Amino acid sequence: MKNTTSLLIRIFRSTRLLLHVISGLAQSAIYPYLSQPTQKRMAQNWSAGLLRILCIRLRCSGVPPSTGVQRVMLAANHVSWLDVYSLISVCPARFVAKSEIRNWPLLGWLSQNAGTLFIERTKRSDTARINQDISNALTIGDRVAVFPEGTTSDGTALRHFHASLLQPAVAAETLLYPVAIRYHDMAGHISNAAAYVNVSLLESLQQILRQSWIEVELIFADPVNSNGKNRRELARFAEQAIASALSLPVPHKAPGKPSGLPVA
Repeated sequence: MKNTTSLLIRIFRSTRLLLHVISGLAQSAIYPYLSQPTQKRMAQNWSAGLLRILCIRLRCSGVPPSTGVQRVMLAANHVSWLDVYSLISVCPARFVAKSEIRNWPLLGWLSQNAGTLFIERTKRSDTARINQDISNALTIGDRVAVFPEGTTSDGTALRHFHASLLQPAVAAETLLYPVAIRYHDMAGHISNAAAYVNVSLLESLQQILRQSWIEVELIFADPVNSNGKNRRELARFAEQAIASALSLPVPHKAPGKPSGLPVA
């Protein structure tokens, strides 16, 4: 990949990023003790600051859920670890993530204190526990976001949407908002640098820092009321809505045992 920023600029951005993460760690220590509105505002401001430091330009279309709407669940396609912070910048929510993230230096503690819901990917029995945690979060007014693909893609195609983590939406009778996520480079093409596929977090950061800027587009589709529907119907609805928004074909179910678990 050809570098589009100088070494000096990348060092400057990296330094700002480190200071921003440290400030986030300090904020996360008191985060659990704050009111919900304050938590949401803090998470939104920190995420927006992260995007600015990384020169991620955010573009949003469609209508996100308004502040007064209760019992909201977001279902999005998954391209990058940047998806989380892009969504929080527009619509603060708690995310379901693989348990390995809890052990990441700095970011693991930050995620845990910010209310991330962790799931053991290797234990199918853990789905029942995480679904109960999601239901509890929805009941107290938190918004929860999931990535039904269960892993990241390069942004040029969708993966099959698994339904397991959408059961709490049915139980809590939430509004389900499909959100399509797409990244563009300076030439207007799908950004390879943003995709978190077959790279470490450090390598991904290096790819992003090399770019002058990257645009992330969030497309909020019309929500569906989950009342009277089952989780598979919700999965197919979200899959179709996101495929349509991104002008991509609806994926066929891949063979093998589905995980239904998010990467980040």
